[in-house]
Amino acid sequence: MIGVVLMLIGISAYAVPIFTTQQTKEVARIGDLKIETNEATTHAIPPLLSGGAVLLGAVLIGAGMYRRPPV
Repeated sequence: MIGVVLMLIGISAYAVPIFTTQQTKEVARIGDLKIETNEATTHAIPPLLSGGAVLLGAVLIGAGMYRRPPV
């Protein structure tokens, strides 16, 4: 099960290697007045990490199939 999840994460990281998150920060407060700003941060997932997740997932799936006793 973990192997399948790792492979799905790796494949989706290949499909969408860059994503952006937003965070709201309070800049100033004067009485009841609040001044806030939105800060966007871009994150990039290295292709080597994505490939490693896919490979590790495939190894775990193969190990699970190899160790499973015959029914």
